[in-house]
Amino acid sequence: MAVITQVRGPADWRGDQVAGSDGWRLPLSDAHQAELLAALAAVEAAGVALSGISRKGFPLPTLGLELDRLAGELMDGRGFALVQGVPVAGLSEHECETVALGIASYIGSIVPQGPHKAPLLHVRDEGIDPSRPTSRSYQHNQRLDYHADPTDVVALLCIRPAKSGGLSSIVSSIAVHNELVRTRPDLAQVLYQPWWHDRRRGDGPDSFFQRPVYTVNAEGKMFAYYGPDYMRSAQRGAHVPPLTPEQLEAMEALDRLNNDPRFVLTMDLRAGDMQFLNNDVIMHSRTAYEDHPEPQRRRDLIRLWLNIERSRRGTS
Repeated sequence: MAVITQVRGPADWRGDQVAGSDGWRLPLSDAHQAELLAALAAVEAAGVALSGISRKGFPLPTLGLELDRLAGELMDGRGFALVQGVPVAGLSEHECETVALGIASYIGSIVPQGPHKAPLLHVRDEGIDPSRPTSRSYQHNQRLDYHADPTDVVALLCIRPAKSGGLSSIVSSIAVHNELVRTRPDLAQVLYQPWWHDRRRGDGPDSFFQRPVYTVNAEGKMFAYYGPDYMRSAQRGAHVPPLTPEQLEAMEALDRLNNDPRFVLTMDLRAGDMQFLNNDVIMHSRTAYEDHPEPQRRRDLIRLWLNIERSRRGTS
């Protein structure tokens, strides 16, 4: 059995170390906002569909350079960033979607989401019961456990925050991994073994797959993939064995560290904030939220899934 060791790098950070830093924030200047609105106007005038929005067709002469640097920070730095001041006020839903896709096109390629393979999804309460085995996290207002999404990067553009709650919290998967290796190497070993996960696409065998929570490549770069709700619901698969006592203990230890205030960085996303997370090294959570009674004031975030070109990811 291979010896599990700690992993080092710029994505090894703790929330109490970075909370007071501004290095992960990109506040947009008036010039940046003007570029976004000009690119939006050009795309709207040309009648480009959401699926056709690209970096080439959404020119951002100066902001684009900042977004290139942000992409590098996501993949080779601390693994997260927050763009502030995206000019969403007064825009229609379609215009907000266009701006989100335009910004995201400078980070990576869009990965379709949902049953209709849409270029983006709205995270808003649809009244779906979260206890249903096929419900999705973007469809309800309850708390989400720490998890990672299945693409290289997940981005969230806040159009409207909730009346209360809905805070976004993140942790460094590497920092948590290292603490687990230091304190419970036996449980860290369990997390390097294959685990069953649920795609929640139905009851057929294609809805279930195996993947370790932790893997390390030949260059020593660690990748984390965790979703406790989807790992527990995988138990509904007829061919999926029950979680072992060792697996349950490992999940409990990982959940406890993910929620440890030392590791957590919390963001209260406001209108115009756009969060980017590298799913390989960052796990994220959300508190439960309460909406305004008026439909036009209810919480609405645009979620995008992105993959990064291998040339921008180095050898990983």
